[in-house]
Amino acid sequence: MTKKIAMFNHKGGVSKTTTTFNLGWKLTELGKKVLIIDTDPQCNLTGLCLSLTHDANFEEFYANSGVTNLKQSLDPVFSGTPNPLLPANCYEFPNRRGLYLLPGHIDVSEFDVPISIAQELTGSLKLVQNIPGAINELIRLTSENFGFDYVLIDMSPSVSATNANLLMLSDYFIIPCSPDYFCNMAISSLTSVLPTWFATYSTVKTHPAFQDALYKFPSTIPKFIGTIQQRYRPRNGEPAKSFQSWINRINQNVINGLVPALRKTNMIIDEERFREVAAPEEPYNLVNIADFNSLIAQSQKYNTPIFSLTDQQIEQVGNILENMKDSRDKFNKTFTDFAEAVIGLTN
Repeated sequence: MTKKIAMFNHKGGVSKTTTTFNLGWKLTELGKKVLIIDTDPQCNLTGLCLSLTHDANFEEFYANSGVTNLKQSLDPVFSGTPNPLLPANCYEFPNRRGLYLLPGHIDVSEFDVPISIAQELTGSLKLVQNIPGAINELIRLTSENFGFDYVLIDMSPSVSATNANLLMLSDYFIIPCSPDYFCNMAISSLTSVLPTWFATYSTVKTHPAFQDALYKFPSTIPKFIGTIQQRYRPRNGEPAKSFQSWINRINQNVINGLVPALRKTNMIIDEERFREVAAPEEPYNLVNIADFNSLIAQSQKYNTPIFSLTDQQIEQVGNILENMKDSRDKFNKTFTDFAEAVIGLTN
């Protein structure tokens, strides 16, 4: 069965988009067929994957590529037309077989109001009863059509009705983090946000008004499989002292605050299972990823992950080239370990 993994943190600037792209690519290297979905109205993942940088480029791609974007795919439900949902026509990466993109659209932000209304009305109106399950049904149809092993969902940095829907329809979720005060505060707030979302969708799943919906919400409970600590500056192969201090504080906040809150709703994998598969430094800390530095610019230029850059694509010589090659190879091992842990934890 296809496994849906949400990348979520309502604190921005934690590299959710680059993590989604790099993890998706690495999973395909390990033999999986993967769809990455851009659900953020800012469309950073779409721009990164397709080298689209301004409105005209996006509109031209939407009009001429034959690929359906997320808003277009969901319009039959959210615009109230009688047309059924169909599998999305996804973009296949020409240089990475098995990796696909469901592009985003700026108007995905319009979904937030009808989803919020549907949640509040608990299905009392026929007009909205198919809305909570629509995104999940689109993912199901598309995954069935293409045969995806994994669907990675890149979410926007917000506490919204759309994000609640996306996270609660997922099978698993990962929380990317950056080592700073604001991310630590975000972790604290998630101890109340996520249980609230669980309560909301417990109603959606069980309320009689939703039982005869054409597009039902899945009955599964999303499981937290860990954080990613990233965007720190390394020193001698380890995070510099100031970054390590915040990494430690965030890890403790996860263990002492977030984990107990998620256990109450069964929204977390077993810690023993995590230790068996992930071999982390800390419980529920999947991996630590240093700042990509100048490699990220080359990655974006060539639409390829940092760990797949060739020597020629790095575009340097001498000692600078050797240092960047060394960083690239370390990132390759890091993302291989990360992807293998994700596969192990979701099997």
